[in-house]
Amino acid sequence: MPELARDFGLLCGTLEPGAFNTITDVPGVSVGHCTVNAGDVHTGVTAVIPQPGNLFRQKIVAAAEVINGFGKSVGLMQVNELGTLETPILLTNTFGVSACATALIRRAIEENPDIGRTTGTVNPVVMECNDGWLSDIQSMAITEDHASEALLRASSAPVVQGNVGAGNGMSCFGFKGGIGNSSRQIKLDGQVFHLGVLVQANFGRAGDLVLPDGRRAVPDSIKEPERGSVIIILATDIPLDHRQLRRVARRSGAGLARLGSFWGNGSGDIALAFSTANRIRHDEKREIISAEVLNEACIDILFQAAAEGTQEAVLNAMCAAEPMTGRGKNHRPSLAEWLLNNGAEK
Repeated sequence: MPELARDFGLLCGTLEPGAFNTITDVPGVSVGHCTVNAGDVHTGVTAVIPQPGNLFRQKIVAAAEVINGFGKSVGLMQVNELGTLETPILLTNTFGVSACATALIRRAIEENPDIGRTTGTVNPVVMECNDGWLSDIQSMAITEDHASEALLRASSAPVVQGNVGAGNGMSCFGFKGGIGNSSRQIKLDGQVFHLGVLVQANFGRAGDLVLPDGRRAVPDSIKEPERGSVIIILATDIPLDHRQLRRVARRSGAGLARLGSFWGNGSGDIALAFSTANRIRHDEKREIISAEVLNEACIDILFQAAAEGTQEAVLNAMCAAEPMTGRGKNHRPSLAEWLLNNGAEK
């Protein structure tokens, strides 16, 4: 099992994590990876499936928040216009977006042959980060098969983190980045709910990383301009409407700021949040429908969970990631190694 932030005594906030401390603590959520390593290619695809079943027929409420928009995502405009998600979410590298979108469209058509014929089209959701520092992004290595493999491998078990899937070629604050997870338990009306976070961490300027204990972690590398990106997926089983989800997604930026990020000009920092509590039927016949929503007076606990969970998910990505020497012998060291060499107690 890779070492994570808590193994080094790095605690983010005060809320308790879920049993796995991953996004799959939210019931029904599953995650799968397809990792590609071949020569100078170090890339992949990560799939987040919000709920089992036919998502096109039973949509879930969702919202996106663009913190800094230097990105090439697909599907976010319709998510914010209609407030729903109708496909799994795929994460990949910048030049893999089109292949992943096509894979999601084909999957949806296979499940729903009426798409584009007798009913509307489907809105695939794909987000990306640029792994060109460590991987030969010009090879256009990501294919529909890679996307399909990530979807097939999706599981509700604890999520593998670090150099996996879409996190394979990522960098973060001059260290090796990757896929990271965290979750928080939230008690409402005597019930235990969860907010889970998954990040594709590929952002931050070397030397800017601030650890929860106040130390500044500086890798042995050249200080470069901030040109990275981070994708943040937030999932919860608390009933929230689109507006509330967007408010929660916005607070993930507080978690990035705690780490020392200032969301640079060249950074694509995007958050997408969804709730599994309510389903929107594609074939709904009723003209008036009802849904439960959170009392707005109780939303601060979700804001806190989003900030804490994002902060810890990024650190988990970096702690789990192994050092990598990639394209052109470009190298990224491991944060775990830095912690061990700088007095971390395990």
